[in-house]
Amino acid sequence: MKILAIETSCDETAIALVEAEGGLSGPYFKVLKNLVATQIEIHRPFGGVVPNLAKREHNRNLPILFDKLVNSSKSKIKNQKSKLQIKSEKFFKDIDLIAVTSGPGLEPALWTGINFAENLHKDLKTNSLKLKAKLVGANHLSGHLYSFLLNSKSLILNSKIFPAIALVISGGHTMLLLMKGLAHYKKLGETRDDAVGECFDKTARLLKLPYPGGPEIEKLAKLGNPKAVDFPRPMLNQKNYDFSFSGLKTSVLYHLRDTKYEIQNTKYKTDIAASFQQAAFDVLIKKTLRAVEEFGAKSVMISGGVAANKSLQKEFKKEINKRFKIKEIRNKKPELFVTKFPTDNAAMIAAGAYVDYLNKKKYKLVANGNLSL
Repeated sequence: MKILAIETSCDETAIALVEAEGGLSGPYFKVLKNLVATQIEIHRPFGGVVPNLAKREHNRNLPILFDKLVNSSKSKIKNQKSKLQIKSEKFFKDIDLIAVTSGPGLEPALWTGINFAENLHKDLKTNSLKLKAKLVGANHLSGHLYSFLLNSKSLILNSKIFPAIALVISGGHTMLLLMKGLAHYKKLGETRDDAVGECFDKTARLLKLPYPGGPEIEKLAKLGNPKAVDFPRPMLNQKNYDFSFSGLKTSVLYHLRDTKYEIQNTKYKTDIAASFQQAAFDVLIKKTLRAVEEFGAKSVMISGGVAANKSLQKEFKKEINKRFKIKEIRNKKPELFVTKFPTDNAAMIAAGAYVDYLNKKKYKLVANGNLSL
């Protein structure tokens, strides 16, 4: 099956062409094209994403990306009055599924992708090609959750990865799931307030760092002392698997307010970043590994934009090795899988849409900012 995927949930405009094979017992994906247009420079002056600006940029970027996608396959497309005039049978004849993110995300941004996909689908059905590609709504969270399937074929063929604990961490979401199979999961917990990525961005603003804040915090943290400030680890020792990060952000705010040091002091800044990051990591890692032990998980899967943090990946590996080094439980050491597609992109939307399609899980073609798994 060839899938054309479209993603416009936040500030990344993305289009991908992906080939998918196999059933739920072992799907395999080949990413043919994965194009992303970022809006970071547009939103940076505002310190965060402005929905109406995101909508404007998506409307501007979608035809451009789509043109690149088609032209890269030696085909041509003409855009007249926002109506796509399909000129290439070669490119479109093999497309079986068009998947577009319908949520969660910023609804003005989501609608741009949905409208674009609907217009494209209409043209494909009514032009001389008479193509029968299906149009489906896609869940952005499914995309993150199943993005690990894009890593490699060897991972797909590994039948010993379930049960698994999946940690989805991004600017909008923080959740922990138990996966008993590819399409069989149960939500163990989620954030009760700020997502961990949101907390990183807000803390970065407190430190007067540019948007997006997550990568800036990571850069500074490498130069600082993670033990310099003992920030709280919210809900760390509670028996449930929920998270809370608003208190951690507030603790940084109060520390900056009460300290005698100036924020311009580079050493002070790096120590704050390192201490904050370590506090957030401790909560994510301890809760995840506690779930591994409780449910006998054979693997840990990390996805979402925050998963791109190399320091977090390193900490996870270190703690897994430390916790399971005892001879009696060494054979229970879980394998760690970190998605190679952490930030928003359309290839992951194709992966999530394919699994949901096989599982007969449907999402409406209506923008839903609060759509859940």
